[in-house]
Amino acid sequence: MNLLVSAGPTREYFDSVRFISNPSSGKMGYAIAREAAKRGHKVTLVSGPVSIDPPAGVEVVKVTTAAEMAKACKQAFKTADAAVMTAAVCDYRPVERLAYKRPKQQTQFRLLLEPTEDIAAALGRRKGRRLLVGFAMEDHDPRAHAERKLQKKNCDLIVLNGPENVGSDQASVELFSPAQGWTGPFRGTKAQIARRLVRTIEKLLEESTE
Repeated sequence: MNLLVSAGPTREYFDSVRFISNPSSGKMGYAIAREAAKRGHKVTLVSGPVSIDPPAGVEVVKVTTAAEMAKACKQAFKTADAAVMTAAVCDYRPVERLAYKRPKQQTQFRLLLEPTEDIAAALGRRKGRRLLVGFAMEDHDPRAHAERKLQKKNCDLIVLNGPENVGSDQASVELFSPAQGWTGPFRGTKAQIARRLVRTIEKLLEESTE
């Protein structure tokens, strides 16, 4: 299997040094990439800024912004059999980025934002027979929101997790696919969750070629 994994946050700058972002650590995506490589798969890991050593045997493409991540994922997806989109891509970016550090002033500062591209949805529109796994970070009405995301992004499997998983070495997730419905919750270390997810992806790929 040739697997694409996205991981970590993106940073969207509004001047030369300041940016908006989120607290994603990248641990889940890195764990999935590491497990897939251990099981003999070819892995391309498109990673936002994180403080984690690259997994052995994995091709790592480092990016910073959502636009850079979208470009790298689209390129890697061309030769992928499956993609797992764990990255916490910023939903918005500043409309303008100053080329210098904005001086602090004792007045209100309004920042105009525009939506970033939905990378998983972009891959979903072009996936063909390839497998697409999305992640849904939800803090209310989680299952309904996750199911809508699966349909909107044309995913084959959605992984539902909550804010309590961010930055932790532990995780609790639920899985949803149209064929199997909801399974879980599955709790354990992110390495254990990654092991389950990689094996689930392997099984789904096998079933799609039968």
